[in-house]
Amino acid sequence: MSEVQSRLTGEYHGERKPLFSLAFKTAILTALTVGIYRFWAKTRIRKYIWSSVAGQGDAFEYTGTGLEKFLGFLMAIVILAVYLGIIQMILFYFGLTLFTEPRTEAQMLAQMGAFYITFFAVLPLIFFAQYRARRYKLARSRWRGVRFGMEKGAWGYALRAIGHWLLTIVTLGLLLPRQTFYLEKYMTDRTWYGDGKFEQQGKWTALYPAMKHLAIGLAIMVVGSILGGVAGSGGIIVITALVGYIWFMVGLVSYRVKSFIYLTDTKVLDGAVTFDATPQTSTIVSTVLVGGLVVGLIVGLVFAVVGGVASAMMGPLMFGHPAAQVIGGLVIAAIYLLVLAMAGALSLVWITQPVIAHVVTEMKVHGAEHLNTIKQRAHDSGADAEGFADALDVGGAI
Repeated sequence: MSEVQSRLTGEYHGERKPLFSLAFKTAILTALTVGIYRFWAKTRIRKYIWSSVAGQGDAFEYTGTGLEKFLGFLMAIVILAVYLGIIQMILFYFGLTLFTEPRTEAQMLAQMGAFYITFFAVLPLIFFAQYRARRYKLARSRWRGVRFGMEKGAWGYALRAIGHWLLTIVTLGLLLPRQTFYLEKYMTDRTWYGDGKFEQQGKWTALYPAMKHLAIGLAIMVVGSILGGVAGSGGIIVITALVGYIWFMVGLVSYRVKSFIYLTDTKVLDGAVTFDATPQTSTIVSTVLVGGLVVGLIVGLVFAVVGGVASAMMGPLMFGHPAAQVIGGLVIAAIYLLVLAMAGALSLVWITQPVIAHVVTEMKVHGAEHLNTIKQRAHDSGADAEGFADALDVGGAI
């Protein structure tokens, strides 16, 4: 274990070839096992990425296992099935159901009401799952042998998230910075590295400058619609809507990057360790755009070549014996799964990994000598091992 200097700079040592090989092989295994292997696949990819992140030569460790994720998923599925079953029984008691074809306008409205009731009944569980997923990843992360951890508080986070989202919607997005700041503060203030506690400082109003491009994108769409309506020109409306939408989406990325920078810069560990993040929005946007283009071109080329060869070979069989048609269909399905696996692996190495590498290498830790005084913390069970996040499909991120 090395002595930590006063200032650390993040390092990332991951490479495209080994990560692509790992991601592609695990994607194939996931397909062959009808999705069951995805828990082990995600675990193996996390282990690779965690071990590629380092500070002064000391790499991070990920100690989670695929088995505990799988068992957590099964437990969550059972709980969700019972919970949703009870919701549907209550709806059915009041004459509301999602499972019949509406024949009248009244039935259609009733079914729509049942849908919204079900959605809002699941919404707290989505926020609950997000908190538990972060807690699990922290509980299974170590640096220099010292564990990270997070206190219990998933239901508190869920209730706060619902409240903040309602405020943001009611104020047409004006209180988005408040939501971003206080939800992050709730989680940060319950996060530990060893026996050292994190604290989120700063002010939520300081996030307003990060919304500049979001506001510009919305303004372009609104003003364009007004001008187009006055001039009676559908072309103006379409063009400004397209420009405004693109600007808004780039602004959304900019907001996430700039809010991440501010929230990171105002975090403090154990009252002595501070952080400095300097990732660039332009770098992240260009990485996503260029990476998406590369992935699209490669996947399109491979699909065209392999699909063309397969069609030439299997085409005659598709009009022959029924058994040959089945074989042809299986071959086409296999090609489709291979292309999907390749697309996922390419996205990971051309988009996800470069973005992670950029953020990590633009991260600095000040007062890092204090880390030598931090002691180990007790092992955390890891809650449900992201089971609810996987079951509700909010645990796809690495």
